[in-house]
Amino acid sequence: MEAGRQVRNPQILAIALALATIVSGCQSKGGVSDVLDQAAAAAPAGQNAAGPAQASQSLGTGSTKVTMLLPLSAPGTSGETGRKMRDAAKLAMTDIGNGLLTLTIEDTKGDSAQASKQAVQAMTTGSKVVIGPTELPAAQHIATLSGSKRPPVLALADNFAGGAGVYAVRLSEADSAAAGAAGLAAKGRKKFVLLVAEGSNAGAVEKRVANSLSIYGATLAVTLPYSAGDGGAKAIDQMGSLVDAPDAVIVASGDGSPSPVLAALKSKGIPGKAISIVGTDRWLEHPMDPLFEGAYIATLDPSETGPIADRFRTTYNYPADVNAAYAYDMIALTAGIASAVGPDGFSKQTLENPNGFRGSTGLFRFRADGSSQRSMPFYRIEKGVLKLVAKSTSGF
Repeated sequence: MEAGRQVRNPQILAIALALATIVSGCQSKGGVSDVLDQAAAAAPAGQNAAGPAQASQSLGTGSTKVTMLLPLSAPGTSGETGRKMRDAAKLAMTDIGNGLLTLTIEDTKGDSAQASKQAVQAMTTGSKVVIGPTELPAAQHIATLSGSKRPPVLALADNFAGGAGVYAVRLSEADSAAAGAAGLAAKGRKKFVLLVAEGSNAGAVEKRVANSLSIYGATLAVTLPYSAGDGGAKAIDQMGSLVDAPDAVIVASGDGSPSPVLAALKSKGIPGKAISIVGTDRWLEHPMDPLFEGAYIATLDPSETGPIADRFRTTYNYPADVNAAYAYDMIALTAGIASAVGPDGFSKQTLENPNGFRGSTGLFRFRADGSSQRSMPFYRIEKGVLKLVAKSTSGF
């Protein structure tokens, strides 16, 4: 079943709602207290709320009320990303959503405290879904709020781990690491080591990688958290005594550059003919280093936006990127559920259906813990560029 019954061109994206059973989770018609614990709903501590946001924009005439929070007037890259997402949302409304949704787009100005306040307001005033925010502290704060009847949040923040009812839309390092490991396990590699930067995400990365490898009969022999302070040298020394002849080493570097870890591995002869290295999408936030040569990475193609690419460029006179694709997909997904089930159909059963959804960013699904899983291309770094190895790997 296609999400967009109103799509004007069948070649334009229609997210496939692969739902074995659709269970309508009717939203409560009770008061605000049914939605959020108001005592916990204040903005994140230590942040000052911004001034009044710019005037909101309303699109569509549908019965399903949706709020989208974007940093439209934020400076620099953040504002540019917000405006691209707005344009993608407008395109998705034209293509799919106008008769199904009433979408209100609000400007967070890139301020986390304001974004949190706007999200709480949207969640307590009738929105069936909140799309955004892009600000990580705001998304993290929203995930701490209680309330059994609150509407789902499709958070657009980068590096957000997710939370119950607050779903991480963007590709995470855990998912990239798991899919990269799966890409090699599918080729017969059996024994893996995970080097993961110390921090709050280390456990999530380990769990996802271990689950991914188990699907292919491969094992995560050992996980070694490392400190950025020593460039992973201590962990890599331990690896030699703990694991005999691994097939691959996964390096999940978090916010830091993977180069110091790769230099320490190189001193041990890794990679080599028998041992490969798997990186993650976070590597690509740093300048391409000769030490990256030969590593495998599963990540979304930032220039590939599927069937919306031509429509987007024609409409706005600039190319879509993965940020635009994320925004388009979330509007299309929301419109699809509204079309199939109605305004009260945004239940956990629907959003967390294990069959997932297909959008311009590929196949994805949401988990009960709020994390997402994605299929994506699998690459090998050769002469400083990503060379396609397989069109899709997922790790689930």
